[in-house]
Amino acid sequence: MGNIVAIVGRPNVGKSTFFNRLIQRREAIVDAVSGVTRDRHYGKSDWNGKEFSLIDTGGYVKGSDDIFEAEIDKQVELAIDEADAIIFMVDVESGVTGMDEDVATLLRKVEKPVFLVVNKVDNAKRAEDAVEFYSLGLGDYFTIASINGSGTGDLLDALVEALPEQEEVQENELPRFAVVGRPNAGKSSFINALIGEDRYIVTDIAGTTRDSIDTKYNRFGFEFNLVDTAGIRKKSKVKEDLEFYSVMRSVRAIEHADVCLLVFDATRGFDGQVQNIFWLAERNRKGIVILVNKWDLVEKDNKTTKDFEKYIRQQIEPFTDVPIVFISALTKQRIYKAIETAVEVYKNRTKRIKTSVLNDVLLPIIENYPPPAYKGKFVKIKYIMQLPTPQPQFAFFCNLPQYVKEPYKRFLENKLREHFDFHGVPVSVYMRKK
Repeated sequence: MGNIVAIVGRPNVGKSTFFNRLIQRREAIVDAVSGVTRDRHYGKSDWNGKEFSLIDTGGYVKGSDDIFEAEIDKQVELAIDEADAIIFMVDVESGVTGMDEDVATLLRKVEKPVFLVVNKVDNAKRAEDAVEFYSLGLGDYFTIASINGSGTGDLLDALVEALPEQEEVQENELPRFAVVGRPNAGKSSFINALIGEDRYIVTDIAGTTRDSIDTKYNRFGFEFNLVDTAGIRKKSKVKEDLEFYSVMRSVRAIEHADVCLLVFDATRGFDGQVQNIFWLAERNRKGIVILVNKWDLVEKDNKTTKDFEKYIRQQIEPFTDVPIVFISALTKQRIYKAIETAVEVYKNRTKRIKTSVLNDVLLPIIENYPPPAYKGKFVKIKYIMQLPTPQPQFAFFCNLPQYVKEPYKRFLENKLREHFDFHGVPVSVYMRKK
């Protein structure tokens, strides 16, 4: 479970370059996901063994200075409110600007770690010029050059040291199913339909996801925590950007979940915002169930459901082995089917395949369809095992792992799905030297 670090500042100071550099430090990289508005990004990184999520709040200039000032105020306040630490980036080339001072005024009131980072410092003269940023009243600063990574090590050392410790996961902790999606998709209605009159409710308990409520729930002989990310407290002083805010909540909820129930409004379609949240869950290797809500409002013929499902699967390629349930929170149509499906996905995610079974099933297939030869060299896969991780990950031991390309790894993943049912769960395939 990671913390959230927000990168704030005015445009053109190098935030996106710095963001991209950080997420690429991660060996098992979780790619950046394009955000709900222009140039906003979400990704994962780690440093010295400490994992955290990054949010680049860039790209919100829409026109005049007045509009910009309103937007930067809104974005920075939201980042301050939700993040565990804030990186405030400025540009040594342009020096202190009025917009920098506006952001600094907000950040001086914050009781969270704030790191003032002066970018584009790639020589001694610029290091001297950076002294003027003391005038922002945020104390010491870090000088970096995001284009080549200079200075980022010291910054990251200080950052991970300042991040709050995450709660230990208890071994007997119940599975967590998070209900995520964009605003007004029907998340609250779905949860209310489930728990409103249901006698299986046990109790409400505080969740590890900030400000969320975990409802302990028992159905189909299976007990779990249902995480409501829709009912998080309103921020009275924040001029809410609902799209941005919903994604920040989703980031935190997804990181703490085992299975994500992605709810979207059928009348609005499976749009870019919904897809971003889907890929956040996939890149965090969580189980996923897609819930098409308000299906009762859609005009249908005998092909509508099939065509809509086909369209969704085209948008989520290549990870198409995902359950899609058409529901109506208002009429309670198939809402229990949604939970039953989530339970099945959780069981798939925690499934363990015996090593002997893996090898008996897959080695003959590999022998018939071996990896393509590369530069006249033949790859021989000798042995397969499932790794001891919370989600399905498999190691294929061979003589030349570097020559096995992505298409063949996808072939192996498809064979694992075909024979062992990992419906709804991302599967990772690694090639290892034998």
